[in-house]
Amino acid sequence: MQIYIPDGSEEEAAIARTTHLAIAAHQDDIEFMAYAPISRCFANKQQWFGAVVVTDGAGSPRSGVYADYTDEQMKAVRIVEQKKAACVGEYGFLALLGHPSKAVKDANEQKVVEELADLIGRARPKYLYTHNLADKHETHVAVALRVIAALRLLSEDERPEKVYGCEVWRDLDWLCDDEKVYLDCGGHPNLSRALSAVFDSQIAGGKRYDLAAEGRRQANATFSASHACDVYTALNYAMDLTQLMDQKTDIVSYISERIDRFKASAANTISKML
Repeated sequence: MQIYIPDGSEEEAAIARTTHLAIAAHQDDIEFMAYAPISRCFANKQQWFGAVVVTDGAGSPRSGVYADYTDEQMKAVRIVEQKKAACVGEYGFLALLGHPSKAVKDANEQKVVEELADLIGRARPKYLYTHNLADKHETHVAVALRVIAALRLLSEDERPEKVYGCEVWRDLDWLCDDEKVYLDCGGHPNLSRALSAVFDSQIAGGKRYDLAAEGRRQANATFSASHACDVYTALNYAMDLTQLMDQKTDIVSYISERIDRFKASAANTISKML
């Protein structure tokens, strides 16, 4: 594990000041799924954003100048890029756990869960952001599950007030409107673009995540309400995972019920007009 503190503060103090914490699978996921809390905490000494990247980033696609890079070279590049983003975004701290995806997806691998529980317990954030449980990237879903497992190890006073599952590899437009959490991404649009641009190995390497993430936010802002003027200029959706900190709440039932409610809503709309 690497801990990076952009402003040079002492490690424990830097982690303990965290109010908003994001835990993601890969380098650059943080900036795409949790821009709302990044912008909220930016240049705000009363609120601090912390970031945790769980995997080593070895399996990313590559082309152009990165086409012949080995996995070890790509891991090194992506660490540098993530640290640059932490500086640009003025993060309170950045933790790079460096686990291979295979280990994260292994439910019997407890080291990931223990490290996450330790970091969350040290940070004690008010808000925690991770991947949503309907994401189509298996490693993203695995990280969300490990975060939930870590939260269940903690005492109530160590847990955040709210836990949100955010969009990356599948958007959450399908969630029923009353179940969507709206994350306002309209602040500091120049910062949003600067953070995305840091990840050259992905952009020049063949994936225009920067354009895709910005386009999704703008689309969400416009299409979030069909009969009202735009309230947001950029918007991410999230699902509220807070109740899953309770050991008694079944995770599969939680996501299945939301899918079933969307299915029923769509069927009801059609049925009433037949």
